[in-house]
Order: sequence, then structure tokens, then C-alpha cells
Amino acid sequence: MAAVSEPPVVLPTLERLGVNAVPTDVDAVKVAKLWLDSFAQHVASNNIDGILSLIVSDGWWRDMLALTWDFRTFHGHAKIRKLLQDRLADAKLSAFTLIDAKLETPYPDLAWILAEYKFETDIGLGSGYFRLIPTADGQWTGFTFYTNLEDIKGHEEKVGPRRNFLPNHGKWLDQRERERQFVDGDPTVLVIGGGQSGLDVAARLKLLDIPTLIVEKNKRIGDQWRYRYQALCLHDPVWYDHLPYIPFPSSWPVYTPAHKLAGWLEYYAEAMELNVWTSSTVTKATQDANNEWDVTVEKADGSTRVFHVKHLVSAIGLGGNNPNIPQFPGREEYGGQVLHSIYHNSAKDHIGKKVIVVGAATSAHDIAADYVAHNVDVTMYQRESTYVMTTREGGPRIFGKLWWEGALAPDVADRVDASLPIWINEQIAKRTTVAIAEADKELLDGLKRVGFRTNLGNDLGGFFALTRRRGGGYYLDVGASKLIIDGKIKLKNDSVIKRYTKTGFEFEDGSTVDADVILFATGFASPIETLSKIFGEETASRVKPVWNLTEEGELRTAWRDTGVPNFWFMMGNLAWCRFHSKHLALQIKAQELGLFNNEARYV
Repeated sequence: MAAVSEPPVVLPTLERLGVNAVPTDVDAVKVAKLWLDSFAQHVASNNIDGILSLIVSDGWWRDMLALTWDFRTFHGHAKIRKLLQDRLADAKLSAFTLIDAKLETPYPDLAWILAEYKFETDIGLGSGYFRLIPTADGQWTGFTFYTNLEDIKGHEEKVGPRRNFLPNHGKWLDQRERERQFVDGDPTVLVIGGGQSGLDVAARLKLLDIPTLIVEKNKRIGDQWRYRYQALCLHDPVWYDHLPYIPFPSSWPVYTPAHKLAGWLEYYAEAMELNVWTSSTVTKATQDANNEWDVTVEKADGSTRVFHVKHLVSAIGLGGNNPNIPQFPGREEYGGQVLHSIYHNSAKDHIGKKVIVVGAATSAHDIAADYVAHNVDVTMYQRESTYVMTTREGGPRIFGKLWWEGALAPDVADRVDASLPIWINEQIAKRTTVAIAEADKELLDGLKRVGFRTNLGNDLGGFFALTRRRGGGYYLDVGASKLIIDGKIKLKNDSVIKRYTKTGFEFEDGSTVDADVILFATGFASPIETLSKIFGEETASRVKPVWNLTEEGELRTAWRDTGVPNFWFMMGNLAWCRFHSKHLALQIKAQELGLFNNEARYV
């Protein structure tokens, strides 16, 4: 996956702004309200010069659907001006209302007022945040401005006061089964995959009155977690991982075991009354002249049903559950077992054997540590350097201000995070990454001492920079690194694999490693491999590249236009699925209301 070069981005440090110090007693609410009132007046009169006079020349405007029906980031006056010339009048932004504001000092040399506000467009209700930075003459000016579509007027989510108030005596079970089986008609949306991404978007669509069916190949919801390796546990904290509408209980552990998450997903599907067909597979999908879909679903008993749906959503993950297994000569000579981590269950299966794990990111570490716990002789083969941070030191620094005990509600944290353009976010992340590495110095020095190669992420951006670009390449340490340092997990990384032998691997330098089991923890390929089998090559070839960053710093393709009308990708970690599932659902709802189509996107 080709990397996108980071454009020149400069943080607004106090030195650069010519500001010696920011008074800690500044009335942030008063400053923010004056600024927003001026901004609103210029918007009302379509005074683009006036709007730009309130924003620093290298300021930022990030939009999610409200003006562009896309995810776009505009940097600098010239690009913001073009956006406003093209979209401001039609969007009819209005009803700007300040909610709150506070002074933030992320670092001693950075300070801004972070302000939350709400607004309206011609068709929707919006939320946003802006940041004001100090000027050398004691004033405050705009640095970042974020506009986010929250709801479509008159079609808000059916939650809170819009929930169903009618009693239901004795009819609910029959009604649910009829709805689940789609006895009275076809769904509007069919979602392929019943993991967290499929469940999230189906829940969003349900509360927008869009009939939706999830088709899941496994026997039960959660099986994709239930039958991964037993040692699997989430490495990001509970506060980051809540699903929409139903948060984890306050007693939930900080790091969720995979089997526990599997049970929660199954409960979630039932509690949210999602329509799920398990033990079912989408075998074919063809698009008609109206860009609607005929989708063939095969059940476990071999029976099939063809649904005519308007929208098709792929929720099969970034890798489409297609294991990536590197190919080497001599495979037919090897006498042991070869498997990918997706098919691995437990170290108990290999007690008394020698194992080599190919890979050095999260799954490889988890599995190798499990082997050590069961006294299995295990060697990790590291192909490339790995970003390593401990959850102890990294977790509070990365997640602590937004997603942590006593911090913000998840929905608020998601929006505050999104309000900071990714290129700016990653500049700040470089500082955080260095601080984590300094705190983890003893561990990282120990890894270096035994030859384990580490890095600090893409351009020193750490964990999230790698997640945005490749969805892997890191290990959030919960103990396996110490096992490598102590030699309990053996390490091989001094030569490239040349070929299989009868008993293991031979390397380019002539060395060999014998193993009864070769386990590839080498990630996954592309979802296009699976989709090609469903769509056919011609349709699949029109799907845009997914993941990694655009030149504006936005993630490519996921949650919006894929290049194939009415086909969508729903993917990402638990937090991104929670947040962006609403964006995807809003686009589908708007299309169904005739308010939006792909041609209306601002490109």
C-alpha cells in the first residue's frame, strides 16, 4: 500500500505566533462566543472575505457530510475560499449556537480555546468544534473549524423522546420473527458480515427506519472473535471500544478478552433487535441499470433467496478475512504443519512441539506468549521492524484525555478527536510517541540488546499513524516483549527466508530453523478478493482503493463513496465503527429521501 507523503504542517506554537504567554484566566466562553457570532454574521451575508478574516492564513476546515457529503479537509485560505465559493450558499448554514468553550494547553508551547457549537444546514442538524489560537496583539483567531452532519431534519434517530412509546402485549415475538425473515418484503440494505462493523451500521440504519438485513456466515454472532486464538484480548481500552447506544457496563475490564467480546456482540444484536441471518452466505450480487442489487443468499441447508436491495454494505473487515500467507519454494517438502493465525486455536494444540511464528506484530506476540505459557519451544521470525509501546505507558498518553475513566463520553470524545485534522493530529502524535518511548526506554533498550528491531511508527507518528495506513505493524505490549528480552521467545531476524526444508526453513545466509509447526501471523490480504467472487471482476475492479490516507489526510473510501454506486465499506476498529457508522447511515438515509446522490459529493 503506497504511502502518501505528509504535507508541510506546522503547529501553532507560541513562539511561532509571537506570543510570550497565554493568560490562564482568559474567559474562553466569552472569546468563543464573540468569534462565533462574527462568523455567523459573515456566513449569513455570504461574506467569504469576512469568514476568512477570522481564520489564520494556514488554518484548517474539516467537514464530514455537512457541506461536502464527503470527508474533506481544507488547509489554507485558498482552499477554504474555494470550498465556500462552491458550497456555502447552497448549504444554508444557520443557527450557530455556542455550547461550551475552554482553554487547552496540550503542551507548554501550545495553547488554544476549544469551543463546541451546533448549527443547521438546509436539510440537516450539525455539530462542530473550533479552535482559536492567540495572536501577538492579544486577540484570538481561528485555527481549526469542524462541521459534522448529525441528523437529517425530521428524520432524526429514534432514540430518547423519539423511541416507541406504545405497549406491546403478546405480539412482539411474532413481529420480530416476521421482521427478521423479511416476510413482507425485501430489505433496503443488505450488510455482508455480522462483526462489530456490520452490527454498528445496522443499528444506525434501524434507528433511521431503514430496513436492514445482516448476512453472517458463522453459526453465531461473535464467532469471528469466539474462534480466533484463545489468547486474543483487545489491546485498546474499554473506554475507546463502546458500541453505539449500549455502552459496556461500568464493571467491564479495561482490556476485553475476545470470547467476552463475542458474547457482548451476540447480546448487542439481540438487544438492538437487528435482523441477522447466521449460517448464511452471500454467493452473488449483481447490479441493475438503476444501481440496485440482486443479492443471492445461501443458507446452511442449501436453500437460497434472492433479495432485491438498494444498498449493499461490505462489513467483512479491512482484510476481508483473507489470510495473507507468503509463498516460499519447497512447501511440498516440508513435513510439519503450516497454518495462519486465523486458524490457530491454542498453544495447547502444540504442546511438545517446536513452533516458528512468522510475523512480529500483535497476533504474533500474543500467540508466542501463549506458547511460552504452555512451555512450547517457540521462535519468532521478524520480517521488518515493529512499533512497540507498553499499554501501561502508552495507553494513558494516547487515550487518556478523551477515552479514559472520568474523561469524556465516547460520542463527545469521537467528535473532539475528529475536529482536529489528521495531519495536525499526527504532528502532535509525534510528541506523544517520543514521550512514550522515553517512558518505555528500559523495555526498548532490552529489545534492541537482543536484536529485536523497533521503530516509532510512520514518520515517528506511533500507533495511530500505522493504524491509518496499514492497520497493523505494531504491538501494544502486555508482557510478550519481556519474554523476547529474556529469551523465552526465541528471535530470528538476521536473514530472509529462502525456502522450506523437510524440517523447517532455510534462510538466505544458509542458516536453518527447525519447527514442527510454522504459524504465519502475517495479516490479511484485501477485501476485494472476497468481493470479486461475489460481484465478478468487472464490478470489483471499479472499487476504489481502501484505507491509507489521501493528500488531505482523510482515510480513503471507507464509510462513503467506493466508486461503485450504492456499495459501501463499513470497517475499522471499534471506535471508528462506532463513530462513522452514523455517517454511512446518514448517507443512505439521505439518498432514500432524495436529498443526496453521489453526484452531489464535493470532489
